[in-house]
Amino acid sequence: MILYSAADLIWATRIKATADALGVPCRPARTIDMLEARLADSDVRALIVDLDAPETAIELTARVARENAQRAHNHDPSGNHPPQKDAPAQRPPIRVLAFGPHVHTDRLQAARDAGAHDVLTRGAFANNLEDILLKLGAHQ
Repeated sequence: MILYSAADLIWATRIKATADALGVPCRPARTIDMLEARLADSDVRALIVDLDAPETAIELTARVARENAQRAHNHDPSGNHPPQKDAPAQRPPIRVLAFGPHVHTDRLQAARDAGAHDVLTRGAFANNLEDILLKLGAHQ
């Protein structure tokens, strides 16, 4: 499942409608509480965050980065640390894609610093939305 956090209804609707048309499972996660609930009950594979709400976007990105670190810690392929008792089966890292206005270079960099795998300008995101969702959906 792909989660998304969009600063306005236009982006939220566009992401959801495009995902639905492509048959890619996609649900909102506008707050940390919503993200936590989705992490607990769903097989989350990707998160898309809109940097027009920078505090929320960075908070969600950092939380997923911590989740990815925990997943890696629970499964150490080197054999140096055995899997923790009752640890869930190894799951791939959750991909994070952040997008925002090209003029807000500080926000774009903050997303990278918080752990986003991909950071795109709004234009690049809009122009490639179908391919992005298909790629993130194939990650499942």
